[in-house]
Amino acid sequence: MEGKIGIVEILFVVAIALLLFGPSKFASLGKSLGEGIRNFKTAVKTEEDPKKDEEKKS
Repeated sequence: MEGKIGIVEILFVVAIALLLFGPSKFASLGKSLGEGIRNFKTAVKTEEDPKKDEEKKS
């Protein structure tokens, strides 16, 4: 089962990141990542809306 990432590997990476950055910096990194994903989803939705509006008008 090479190439598959499991729970143990994810926890290991999170533990290393926590040791490197510390709890406060780690929390702010998570917050920034969440905001980035949210902004990306919003941008994708706004890109889809004009296309749907054009299809409805036709």
